[in-house]
Amino acid sequence: MGLRRRDLFKAALLTGIASLVVRNDSLYAQLADRSSGPTTRWNRPANIAPDEIISLWPEHHLTIPKGLSEQIVQRSDDPLASDRIAQYITNPRLEIFRPATPNGAAAIIAPGGGYRYCVVDKEGYELARLLRERGVTVYVLFYRLPGDGWADAHDVPLVDAQRAVRMVRARATQDHIHPDKMAFIGFSAGGHVATSLLTRFDAAVYDPVDLADGASARPDAVIAIYPVVSMDPAITHVGSRDRLIGAHPNPAMTERYSPEQNVRDDMPPLFLLHAEDDDIVPIANSKRLHEAASAIGAAVEAHYFAQGAHGFGLMKTAGLPVSIWPELLWNWLHANKLT
Repeated sequence: MGLRRRDLFKAALLTGIASLVVRNDSLYAQLADRSSGPTTRWNRPANIAPDEIISLWPEHHLTIPKGLSEQIVQRSDDPLASDRIAQYITNPRLEIFRPATPNGAAAIIAPGGGYRYCVVDKEGYELARLLRERGVTVYVLFYRLPGDGWADAHDVPLVDAQRAVRMVRARATQDHIHPDKMAFIGFSAGGHVATSLLTRFDAAVYDPVDLADGASARPDAVIAIYPVVSMDPAITHVGSRDRLIGAHPNPAMTERYSPEQNVRDDMPPLFLLHAEDDDIVPIANSKRLHEAASAIGAAVEAHYFAQGAHGFGLMKTAGLPVSIWPELLWNWLHANKLT
């Protein structure tokens, strides 16, 4: 491959990747422009917005499927509770939330959406704000979706996840983070992105494109929240499975894209969170991964709650025991020396 990965990484830390910065969030502004009330009505929580947006890939690097055009759609009728989705993603990117006083920790958040879209507010911005207020630099990842016509569609979410981890490490100096204090958090189908990264962080799913790709794609911790994990038809989330590997995958494909069947000794510490009454993504997804990780002695902590259903995020836990989950996560991050 020519250049050594270590040399590439060192150069990336020195040079940065400023050429990938994107400062145009016109897609989000479209919703505010259409509002008859104040623009804050489209923010959940109010006034939350990224401090910077950076593209994952150099300009013109990706071949965008014909006719694909990204959209931001507002799903909420509540003017004080925005619930946007990003669909047909053509610009995979990181939206950065910077704390006033960085503590050196970093978190990449992969929202869910059944591999059909990415949930902007409920599974992205809400947790980003909470972590930012505690000193964590947060990167919300909007990854390409496998049903949108991309080449090598099975792997595009993992490709973007690997690239995101490498880019964040390459930006460590300019973003005031420690490159060895990086957590990757995934909700629902984003949990499949996260757990795929857990077991396939070093899979050769794309060729290096610039200096940032000299960095390791192994996160220092993986957090999976009501995650899609298995492609086993007995427990899988059918929509996510069908979009990722098709409705009738062969046994080899099912195994390859089922992280619980690919646990390894060198995977990062794992935190699992799931509700037993989840009728969208069965809790067996988390439990199978928990059991598989425990069986090889890997570091794993799991929290299961009787109530919460699917997609509870932060705002839909009021009055339930599961509402304590952000504190459980925070304590776990601290215990693992990531904060």
